[in-house]
Amino acid sequence: MANARDNFLSNKDHGGPLVERPNFLFITTDQQRADHLGCYGNQLLRTPAIDGLAARGTAFDRFYVACPICMPNRAAIMTGRMPSVNGSRHNGIPLDRESVTFVDILRAAGYHTGLVGKSHLQNIVGHELHDRDIFERNCIGAPPPETLEDASKGRRAGPDYEAELIPLWRETPDRDGPETPYYGFDYVRFANGHGDNVHGHYTSWLAARTDDPDALRGPGNALPSPNLTAPQSWRTAMPEGLHPTGYIAETSEEFIDYHMRTRCGEPFFLHCSFTDPHHPFTPPGKYFDMYNPDDVELPPSFGSVDPNEPALLTRLRQEYLEGRASARGAAPFCAGPEETRQMIALTYGMITMVDDAVSRLMAFLDDRGILQDTVVIFTSDHGDFMGDHGLMLKHGIHYEGVLRVPFIWSDPDRPDAARSEVHASAVDIGPSILARAGLAANNGNQGLDVMALAERPDRAERKGILVEEDELGAHLGTEKGLRTRTFIQDNWRFIVWQGMEGGQLYDRDADPHEMYNLWFDPSFSERKAEMTEAMLREMIRLSDTAPFATHIA
Repeated sequence: MANARDNFLSNKDHGGPLVERPNFLFITTDQQRADHLGCYGNQLLRTPAIDGLAARGTAFDRFYVACPICMPNRAAIMTGRMPSVNGSRHNGIPLDRESVTFVDILRAAGYHTGLVGKSHLQNIVGHELHDRDIFERNCIGAPPPETLEDASKGRRAGPDYEAELIPLWRETPDRDGPETPYYGFDYVRFANGHGDNVHGHYTSWLAARTDDPDALRGPGNALPSPNLTAPQSWRTAMPEGLHPTGYIAETSEEFIDYHMRTRCGEPFFLHCSFTDPHHPFTPPGKYFDMYNPDDVELPPSFGSVDPNEPALLTRLRQEYLEGRASARGAAPFCAGPEETRQMIALTYGMITMVDDAVSRLMAFLDDRGILQDTVVIFTSDHGDFMGDHGLMLKHGIHYEGVLRVPFIWSDPDRPDAARSEVHASAVDIGPSILARAGLAANNGNQGLDVMALAERPDRAERKGILVEEDELGAHLGTEKGLRTRTFIQDNWRFIVWQGMEGGQLYDRDADPHEMYNLWFDPSFSERKAEMTEAMLREMIRLSDTAPFATHIA
């Protein structure tokens, strides 16, 4: 059987990609919505480096997450499989170490693979939250033994699933790990966490550069900022040069240099994964006051109240109006106009800092003479409400701001700027990279090649984009959890829940800010039925096709 390299070289006879396999620099941010870039229409935010990628590449205007939460969407990217299929359904469920990732396939084909920054394929926080407690409370009769209480006898726990835990990195900053290959990565340097509270390999890097790293972290050490009133926001004492964004850029350069010294002539794949602009809102140095909150425009839906809004939003709004809103942690919350403007302005500062790091990386590739051999891809793991309907953060409610993310493919073999309106998903990233490398995806991979779709959208196999979210009550500030399914077709969006009454139906051509829920309007009952059928057909298409059958009967 021909190997992967032979298969790739044969593509030249079929109008395939470049004969020489390209390098890949896969850049991700954490919690950045699509319209938080200049090239996606933001008039205030300055992102010249990322805009430059779009100017010499393809920018996708309808690119959606598989799940608007960190771990599930990152696992979906890595496996090309929806959260309900790969098993990482919500934060707290690590990706199975036995999962095949697209990076595994690149590595098997001779790519040198690296991960720098936030992984979040495993748990990063130390406190444990067990579904077992809920399971045992709901048992009728004696529960099965602990080894038989779950659907699989295997456990995603123990030493193989402790590589990213922040408490362990704080306890032993120079600890070894993880054992490689780690989900396909040969080289791993973690920076896990958010704001100025980031750990992993970054912990020892920071400790080598300052006598008291903890004196630079958190609101207790914040620099004075008397006008700042927004929650989860402070002027960090962390200098720009010691911030995780700088560490991730510097360490990405180290991987590329290491690659060129040790694997010269072979291609590399590097996932450069920034921890910003995820909350808390703590950009360092000049980035803190780079944007004036007074210049920030609130979303058109900020003050809009839909009488048919989901019950969760009604509760959050009521808590804010009564002064009972909890704006700590990860649960969504409502905020006032001035606080929202401040959080958006600080987010812009974090994004511009990432953009400066991207500029640095592009200059580095150019200086090393490999920019023209490298496909650069930019995206984010999910978005943020950022004031949509008065909300902040994410979890439980699906508006456009949390579902749609930027996706830019800058390829030296496709130097002309282009925009694509094709509907695409996070599960498409892996198979698209594999296709560009002349490689096929594994059985069970559910993604499509976005670049092929951009050229021939009429050949799309899917009926629309499905987004899944299975959320624990702890992530919603409620006792009970919520399961959400969103379906996007053309420019319509259809949402149903398990755990909350009703649903949502939006015509985003007529209502781009999603302020008029048509779910209860009888004149749209036919459209709702059409969306229901289309979503069901797409859910069938996305049902698992792995493992291979071993016998006909």
